[in-house]
Amino acid sequence: MEKKWYAIYTKPRWEKKVDKLLHEKGMESYCPLQKIQRQWSDRKKIVEEPLFKSYVFVRIADEEQTALRMVNGVVNFVYWMGKPAVVKDKEIQIIRQFMNEYDHVEVMQKTIEAGSKVEVQSGVLMGKSGTVKQVLNKKVEVFIESIGFTLTAYVEKSKIKLLEK
Repeated sequence: MEKKWYAIYTKPRWEKKVDKLLHEKGMESYCPLQKIQRQWSDRKKIVEEPLFKSYVFVRIADEEQTALRMVNGVVNFVYWMGKPAVVKDKEIQIIRQFMNEYDHVEVMQKTIEAGSKVEVQSGVLMGKSGTVKQVLNKKVEVFIESIGFTLTAYVEKSKIKLLEK
């Protein structure tokens, strides 16, 4: 049985409970936690909060998907293109390494849409900025103005940085 990592939705504020329940059922799961200082009226306390709100990662075989859905607190899989989204092992390792190296981490969802100002981060157009014309499946069409011409380049989403609006 080949096991793959999946992202699952949980009930709000159930991430740690779901992670614990999955471990009790013998399923490998990962809920990245960060330590945050919380202020109450009478004291300060360090608490662990999930990095991704309402998400837990789980490594299961396809045959275990039904059993996973039956775990209390699990809402459903995160879907991509009509199928449960598979998370690469490498991406889980990167999250783990990042969480081990840095104390305070913020998660921000990157939304690239037509009209966004972006900067190319690598390749022959590195350092050039432009405006997104169109967002495709895995690529972004960007207009880059240089030497009086507008060039159209198809750039991988991972190679661009969203600039402030």
